[in-house]
Amino acid sequence: MQRLTKKKLIPLALGIFAPLTFTTPRVNAGSFGAEIFCTMRDGGNDHESSWDAAYTYIKKQKGGIFKVSPKQAAAQITESVIRDRETFSYCVEYLDKLHPNRQLIRDLEKEKQRKEKEEKDRANKRKKLEKELEETNEEFSDETLDRYTY
Repeated sequence: MQRLTKKKLIPLALGIFAPLTFTTPRVNAGSFGAEIFCTMRDGGNDHESSWDAAYTYIKKQKGGIFKVSPKQAAAQITESVIRDRETFSYCVEYLDKLHPNRQLIRDLEKEKQRKEKEEKDRANKRKKLEKELEETNEEFSDETLDRYTY
């Protein structure tokens, strides 16, 4: 009879404590990470030091096997600031630094593709000219190129 009650208590205890263990830190970590970031920026610190402090806190608070990526942490901070606009009204101006300029990244990728295409076109032209040169050389025989035959 005692074994049966112990077997019932273990799943009941896991059912109560498991959701509290896995969901609470992530929500609080993003919110408090936003608070750290915004307070440091408002206090006059630069973006890098504020971001490092907030990201380190979010990484430490997130438990489990997988770590939080910088993009996820930036999204959590942005989400917290947007959801609680009254509290973080002074912080909206700092959010642009969390996400890099996507237009600049696209422009750099286009420039890289353009350079690769130009290089490929030059290589094709070079091959074409070499082929034409070989064909032209084959048309002339050794007899026509000998200067001393009269």
